[in-house]
Amino acid sequence: MKFYQSTFNAMGTPCDIQLYAGTRSLGKQIAELIMADVHRLEQRYSRYRDDSFLSAINRVAAAGGRITVDEETAGLLNYAATCYEQSEGLFDITSGILRRAWNFKQRQLPSADQIQQLLAKIGWHKLRWTAPVLEFPVPGMEIDFGGIVKEYAVDRAAALSRQAGIRHGLINLGGDIKIIGARPDEQTWHIGIRDPEHKGAVMRTLKLDEGAVASSGDYERCIEVEGVRYGHVLNPKTGWPVHYLASVTVVSDLCVVAGSASTIAMLKEKDGPAWLEKLGLPHLWVDVQGNVGGSLAGLAG
Repeated sequence: MKFYQSTFNAMGTPCDIQLYAGTRSLGKQIAELIMADVHRLEQRYSRYRDDSFLSAINRVAAAGGRITVDEETAGLLNYAATCYEQSEGLFDITSGILRRAWNFKQRQLPSADQIQQLLAKIGWHKLRWTAPVLEFPVPGMEIDFGGIVKEYAVDRAAALSRQAGIRHGLINLGGDIKIIGARPDEQTWHIGIRDPEHKGAVMRTLKLDEGAVASSGDYERCIEVEGVRYGHVLNPKTGWPVHYLASVTVVSDLCVVAGSASTIAMLKEKDGPAWLEKLGLPHLWVDVQGNVGGSLAGLAG
């Protein structure tokens, strides 16, 4: 088995592919296939690109129209609908519009009026979704797959690897991770869980030979105003950042499930730990006071 590693940037974050293949050239070939698919998804669902399909959807949304979507996009919308239901409306792909009020590069809080005007255009329940037609009865809304598509890309990358014959490897797209079997010597992969209070520090290390890991936290983008930290995880019902949990990490078979579960737990605030326990997936949470809990909390640091 030959080890092949490739690093690249996509979806606004550093990415890493580690594969064990029969030859290095085969490893490179499969890595290039994965990178092409990640870039395809980025081009298709980026809100930063005017030529993306997501931007085309949002132009229709702005006008209050309807659009027919393809099978892949329908799958993402169906998953978004499930997350909305299971989170009691907290995981909402129409809430990305709140970024118009929240600028995490400036230490300035939005006004209550700003928030209220945007809340009127948020709510998955305000859309009409009957595959393959997505309709926006309320003009001025928009959708954002930011909480789903990177994790979906990780799962696709792992599936493409397996289809190409890879049995040992790891896909890491900006901290969203999927493992494709243990290393060839049967050694587990070591996955560090970031300490939300200390940049670059690892608070726990997971040892895994399968599954996916994703984390959500208020440490990636935040501002501090008058001694209070405001993170980028925003409650779609209030328009304001959550302030109970600092980070949540979840392990699941699928990265998209781990990612949405960690985000929903953050959004549930004080109810997040109990919700995670009921969900039954391996998890770790840290609250803003520095308390640590969850089924993975007993691991050595």
